[in-house]
Amino acid sequence: MASGLEKCLSLIGFSLICLKMVASAKTAPEIPTINQAYSKISNSITVEWATVPGATSYLLTAEDGDTVIETMVANSPGTVTGLKAATLYTITIKSISAMGRSQESPPKQAKTVLAAPVLEVSCPSPDSILVQWEAVYMAIGFSVSIMQANGLGTIWKENTTNTSLTFTSLDAGTLYTIKAYAWNANGIPGDDSTCNQRTSPHAPANIQVSFDSGTLKASVSWAPTEGAFNYTVMALSDSSELSCSTTFSSCTISSLQCGTEYLISVLASNDAGSSESSSAATLKTVACAPGRVTIQENPPGHLSVAWSSVDLGDYYVAFVKSDDGLEVHCNTSLTQCNFLSECGFTYFISVFAYNKAGQSPLGDVFNYTTAPCCPTDINPVLVSSDTVEIVWSPVRGAELYETKAVDGYNVVECNDTAPACTLSALECDTKYNITVYSFSEVRGSNTSCTSQFITTAPCSPEIKNVSKDALSIINVHWQATNDDATYTVTAKGEKGLYRCSSTGESCTMEGLPCGSVFSVTAVAETQAGQSLPSHSVPLETGPCCPASLTVTQVTQSVINVSWISGLVAQTYVTVLESHTGQSKCHTHQNHCLLGCITCGANYTLVLKAISATGLTADCAYQSYSSSACCPLGVKLYRLGPNGIRVYWQASRGSANYSTDLYGSKGIFTCAPTTGLSFCDVTEIPCGDVYTVMVSPVAETGLKLTFCPKKIYSVTCSGSTLGMVIYRGKRNAE
Repeated sequence: MASGLEKCLSLIGFSLICLKMVASAKTAPEIPTINQAYSKISNSITVEWATVPGATSYLLTAEDGDTVIETMVANSPGTVTGLKAATLYTITIKSISAMGRSQESPPKQAKTVLAAPVLEVSCPSPDSILVQWEAVYMAIGFSVSIMQANGLGTIWKENTTNTSLTFTSLDAGTLYTIKAYAWNANGIPGDDSTCNQRTSPHAPANIQVSFDSGTLKASVSWAPTEGAFNYTVMALSDSSELSCSTTFSSCTISSLQCGTEYLISVLASNDAGSSESSSAATLKTVACAPGRVTIQENPPGHLSVAWSSVDLGDYYVAFVKSDDGLEVHCNTSLTQCNFLSECGFTYFISVFAYNKAGQSPLGDVFNYTTAPCCPTDINPVLVSSDTVEIVWSPVRGAELYETKAVDGYNVVECNDTAPACTLSALECDTKYNITVYSFSEVRGSNTSCTSQFITTAPCSPEIKNVSKDALSIINVHWQATNDDATYTVTAKGEKGLYRCSSTGESCTMEGLPCGSVFSVTAVAETQAGQSLPSHSVPLETGPCCPASLTVTQVTQSVINVSWISGLVAQTYVTVLESHTGQSKCHTHQNHCLLGCITCGANYTLVLKAISATGLTADCAYQSYSSSACCPLGVKLYRLGPNGIRVYWQASRGSANYSTDLYGSKGIFTCAPTTGLSFCDVTEIPCGDVYTVMVSPVAETGLKLTFCPKKIYSVTCSGSTLGMVIYRGKRNAE
């Protein structure tokens, strides 16, 4: 059973293989047969075969053992490209249809031809061409041919085993076509290379040169040269080389140098190179403008113009033109000319050299400015002791005026563009030599200007001291520094002007009012003028004294001094002085109390007024006698029913006294006889209390009221004689 199954399966498999072979035989195209394979180009092989029915394309395969290159073609012949030169390849082919591909054809071998040599061509001369190349793989020889590119003329062909070849006797300026290939040991030629090369042209002939002296340019022309693309004109001198290039048969060379001899030649060139230089033509340019021009004015009014000689210069012309438009010139074969000139002008000077080629280029135009003219109408005016104002008329050519004042040692300068100058900071009382110089920036100062003298006003005096003597005379002292000067001193204040004059160094003024402030100045005067006032010195007169002085005895040891205030007095000092001592009071009021006064003494009373600045006026000296001393031991005694005796002890010195008894029934007074120390009061009522005061009487008759008061009781009973009862003491009121 199993054996039967195996047989069945084997039969089925064999049947399937047969079916596949039958189907394949029906669909795939036939295998092509290669007729021939050959190479004409070094990177390809061409294959020829018989056409296969039903094939729509063919697959060519080239294999050299290292690489396989396939190419799809439509029909025979077909070419496989991208191959290596001089290489043996195995070629096969497959036919392709819509039903599939055939098997590979039997192989056929073919070898690619040699590579083309890589040419390098050059033109060493107008009638030759050099051809060079690198060695070619598998090559044993080379063939090189040359002919004119336009097809005219002869073809030259040379075989060589070298890698270079030179063709000679060619036409100049002509385009040639060069073709070369290599062959192998079998004599089979390889790929060929083709290139074009032109021979260089001949040198131009018939050169013509035309020179333009105004622009320093040369126009050069020549006959055209066969095969020339460009022309180069060379202008050679000892110091420079100039050129111009063109495609035409003429060219202009610019920037030629003056005073130079040039050799002019022309080169023709094309893509092969340049020709030899043509025969040189000689060109002499115009002379250069003369240099090292010097201009001198010596003496003033005469200009001398000199210059250096130049190459190729035959003669010279110098032109001088002033700034007012006037022009003069001189023609000379020398190197110097002389001209007349005037002050304050600017002259423009140019020098030209001449030869057969024409006038030299314009060189530097020199300007020479003559010294400006001097001012002539100078008018100095003395403004002050140190200042002089000077005015003059403007002069030609002056840009600035320089004024100098010289006193022999010192120089004071003033520079200004205006025709006026104020010279300040001069020394007073000094003789100056004053000169006004005209100045221009180019030429400087005209030092030939004349000068004149002027003496400045006197110096201001310097007040050294202002003093006042005991008689209120003002003494003013100053320092005199001027020659032959008179000095005037002025004291100016609200209460008027006071003056004194002197030719010395001091003067005095009297009658200046008290309590005033003055400004004291001094001036000096000479024939040249008056000085500036000196610095003012303040002067304050002493304060005015009071108009009256009153002394009042306040107590036995105190007096009151009063007065009417004087002008500008700020404080007062009152001094009461005697042999026993001094009492002093300093106050800003118009009265003063002086204490510690000794009664019954003679004093000297002094009053001083003091201003705010400390000036003192001794205003009053007078005698003063203090009042007599108050008596001591005042007692009352009964003299009867209605009488009272008042008794006291007199103080030192002689004095008159007055006794007053004050009671409710009246005031009772008695005065003793001179020299006595008691007095009696009659008809005084008893039974009352009395206030008793015994007072000294001044020489003026004024009764002083500052002595002590005592109280006594006067009864109406008891003895009619005896002492009255003392009841107490009252202070003086």
